[in-house]
Parts: sequence; structure tokens; C-alpha cells
Amino acid sequence: MTADDVQAHAAALARRALALPELAGARTVAAYVSVGSEPGTTALLDALRARGVRVLLPALLPDNDLAWGVYRGPESLKPARHGGGRMTLLEPAGERLGPDAVTEADAVLLPGLSVDARGMRLGRGGGSYDRVLARLERARVRPALVVLLYDGEVVERVPREPHDRPVDAVVTPSGVRRFGGPDSGA
Repeated sequence: MTADDVQAHAAALARRALALPELAGARTVAAYVSVGSEPGTTALLDALRARGVRVLLPALLPDNDLAWGVYRGPESLKPARHGGGRMTLLEPAGERLGPDAVTEADAVLLPGLSVDARGMRLGRGGGSYDRVLARLERARVRPALVVLLYDGEVVERVPREPHDRPVDAVVTPSGVRRFGGPDSGA
């Protein structure tokens, strides 16, 4: 995709996500800053913040768990190198709220490589978001779980491990697909 394509997809993704009832009524949303070829999230983060939503962004800990910080605009992000310097992420500057801060979220926006017809998400393999989902389950809270992807990343099947949890919806530039039927594992 060209840079213009990426920007157009990010704008379409933000419009679709902002129209979700789960985000329309949210007071706190846990999200992430896209990296590399991931669908762009900056427009969505800024739009949520402009609505008065408290946006939490992750900071990767040495054990691959995630602490959270409050997003205060693009200028509040700082580059952080991880994996021996192999990976640079944009993380929130300022106070770290700890891993349990995600349990305050009304919705959690999850990155992924793909989502299948059952609502199962394939991540990058680091386990960070598996820990987030397990933390939410242990806390007995049920925020809306939404994955942001490109259209071609919604597939028929992804591998499923016993610890994997289905998501509620996937948002792509062209639409929203919801899960939760009998075959979803939800």
C-alpha cells in the first residue's frame, strides 16, 4: 500500500470504530499505538480523546506484560526500544498505572495479525495481550474486545490454543463483524 492508502485506511477504520456503540458510551478505552504495517490508530486515539474518553496505552514491561499510561496527545508519546533494541514502540510518557489499570476499561482495542470466523485473534506471539485477557477474566470484568485489522486479515480459521479467548468484534476499513455465536467459543 502507498502512504496515501495507509492514511485512507486509517481514517476509514477510525470512522467505523467510532460508530461502535461500545466506544460511543465508553468512558475509558484501552488501546495501542500502531507500528509498522499495522492499521493506523492515531486518528482513532485522537478522536476518542477529543470526545473526552480516557485513553490508556500500553508500555511493554521486560517480562512482556503490559503496564498502562494515559494518552494525552501525540506529543505525549515517546519511543521505547525493546527486545535488545530490535523493536521500537511508541509508549505513553508519564505515570505508569500498572498492569491492572486495563481492568477499568469499558472497551479494549487489541492488535492482531488476523481474526477468524469464530472471533479468535492471532497475535504476534509475545503473549502480552493473552496476559491482558487473562487479567480481565481474573478481575471478572467484561469490557468490549475489539480488534482493528485490514479487510484481508479476517480469515476462515486461525490456530487456537486453550488459553485463547474470542473477541467481540473486528473493525476493518470496510466494515464491522461481530462474534459471539455458538461456534465462537464465547
